[in-house]
Amino acid sequence: MRSRTSGMWWGTTIEAPDPSALARFYAELLGWHIGHEEPGTVILASSPQGPFFVFQQADGYRPPVWPPAEGEQRPMMHLDFQVGDLPEAVAEAVALGATVAEFQPQENVRVLFDPAGHPFCLCFDPA
Repeated sequence: MRSRTSGMWWGTTIEAPDPSALARFYAELLGWHIGHEEPGTVILASSPQGPFFVFQQADGYRPPVWPPAEGEQRPMMHLDFQVGDLPEAVAEAVALGATVAEFQPQENVRVLFDPAGHPFCLCFDPA
């Protein structure tokens, strides 16, 4: 059991046509740092222990469509980020290169697209 967990870390891998550019977008958005970079792969870290986002080169990449549409590339997953001020967080993300999705299903959530077209959500809990 120890050999399986020794040195273990966890993260999410995100495909992109330009992993370096997308990693830098999220580094600015989240205040994380680039932990490792090599051709085709960039690892973004919140701390030395993680969690990590791994951005990987994807040739022939097609961005997902939001909301999902028949016959189009569906979002397979998306990232949610809790924020303290929704309008301010949206403005900051847009200034970094995100775009706001036309379809917004909830009042306290904003769906945006990162520069590679992946949807992500900024969420505000008024409670």
